[in-house]
Amino acid sequence: MTKMSYQPKVKICGIRDGDSAVEAVRAGADFLGVVLVEGVRRQLTRFQAQEVVRNYRIRARDHRIKRLRQKGAKVVGLFRNQDVRWVNKTAQEVDLDCVQLNGEEDEAYMRAMWKPVIRQVRIKSDMSQDELSDLVDHHLSLDRIVLLDRYEENQPGGTGKTFDWGIAEGIANREGVLLAGGLYPENVGDAIQQLSPWGVDVSTGVETDGIEDHSKIRAFIETAKPV
Repeated sequence: MTKMSYQPKVKICGIRDGDSAVEAVRAGADFLGVVLVEGVRRQLTRFQAQEVVRNYRIRARDHRIKRLRQKGAKVVGLFRNQDVRWVNKTAQEVDLDCVQLNGEEDEAYMRAMWKPVIRQVRIKSDMSQDELSDLVDHHLSLDRIVLLDRYEENQPGGTGKTFDWGIAEGIANREGVLLAGGLYPENVGDAIQQLSPWGVDVSTGVETDGIEDHSKIRAFIETAKPV
């Protein structure tokens, strides 16, 4: 793949309404994240997530924009240390394409998932590059997507803070690795230039006052995927 043709996947996380979902995919998003983690700011109930996803899929199917009608984006549900049966049932009822696991879920838990898994790997300041590389390769070998994020105690994601990108050099560019943590329209280009990640993930960076900002969603994707 040449540098000219390279474009990372883009995941817009924290989607809370159909309008934001459609706007993100119209701009070029490949994944949409809905948060089903209990007790966090962006949390949706199962019913709310159902409504958002149903609204998006109906509008995408009927939309005049070819990208929306023919391809759309994969819908990802975020979970953290929740009951396996509840997660699987929710994934079915909400019509998720993937589940993202942001907690301490073990191998047995991940293997019990009915949907493809995105595994969050939170990077601590004392983690070595070899340790990270081995962990990423383990999950990739089991056909999981890996999301690299900053470690913050008692916060499962959405910190709005970056980690030292140097540790991810030669790792983020592996197929199936998403780079997250403190990405904004203003710095995502630098991250892509340095790491050439398979994909990038954003939530806080496309919000204004805690709400999805469509202009920031467009700016983020336009920077990540220049025409």
